Amino acid sequence: MSLPTTYTRIIFAERPVGDIVPHKAFRIEPEHKLADLEPGEKQVLVAVDYLSLDPAMRSWLREKKTYREPIQIGATMDAGGLGTVVKTGKDSKWKVGQTVKGSFGWTEYAQMNDEAVALVEVPQGGELLDFLGPFGPTGMTAYFGLFDIGKPKPGDTLVVSGAAGATGSFVCQLGVLKGLKVYAIAGSDEKVQWLEKELGVTKAFNYKNKDFYDQLKEHMGTFDVYFDNVGGEILEFMLTRMNLYARIVICGGISDYNNPNPAGIKGHLNLISSRGLMQGFLVFDYASKFGPAIAEMQQWLSEGKLKSKFHVVHGVKSAPEALPLLFSGGNTGKLVVKVSNI
Repeated sequence: MSLPTTYTRIIFAERPVGDIVPHKAFRIEPEHKLADLEPGEKQVLVAVDYLSLDPAMRSWLREKKTYREPIQIGATMDAGGLGTVVKTGKDSKWKVGQTVKGSFGWTEYAQMNDEAVALVEVPQGGELLDFLGPFGPTGMTAYFGLFDIGKPKPGDTLVVSGAAGATGSFVCQLGVLKGLKVYAIAGSDEKVQWLEKELGVTKAFNYKNKDFYDQLKEHMGTFDVYFDNVGGEILEFMLTRMNLYARIVICGGISDYNNPNPAGIKGHLNLISSRGLMQGFLVFDYASKFGPAIAEMQQWLSEGKLKSKFHVVHGVKSAPEALPLLFSGGNTGKLVVKVSNI
């Protein structure tokens, strides 16, 4: 394989206050010398094929530590992805041509320690991108958030916000698979149609419609499990619609990620009378259980019971402009950057 002499990476340049302004928050740096990434002992050079874009990235840009250290000004923007080994250092356990996954960042090439990458083997009936979808953190977040915290029972009413996004769309499908009444909340009529006709939810709602809350009351009534990806006003409303022993799964809060002063929850006392549970989680806490969960997701995918949808943008230079789509509702399904020309 003939390699270029230079590569492009994206640098984190300025911490955003409020909405991300791509040209201020990030700086595109082309013409870095690829020779500077020559792999050392037990290292590899990886050509990045795909990068994952996720709402959690907004929290990484804050100065305050969350579940991980914040990204430092001047560093390559972080991101998990998939890539191909193109060069190996001394005593590396990897081989040129192998497909691997790792935290490569917003770059066309990455120098990685052997232990920082893992082999990817696409199963029969699957595709490479599935490792950023059903077999990756996205699918595992949906799986363990719903089943371990939501603990749904057949016939339960499940409500999913951010339902047309990467995680939400899998939660909806898992709910349908398990015989739940699934109500989905999204941000456009097109997404509503996709959720109802393609994913088979009981009913979907456009939260931008003026009668949104009235429609929820009429069709949903009350719920047993709420999988929350957005927080804000919709979470407040859901705190008034709980069945006895309802479970609220706190996966994310997209509505507040760009808000420097988010309002606190006001309706939490309703948890007392409903004996409800509201719990957050991190998918990485379940890493030891990923194997069986991935096998089950793979089975459903091969049987056509689970569908993956990817929103693909092209070129690492497109990443800064694409990231805000996660907060404006501009994507349907999993948002990824196709970096290489594979």
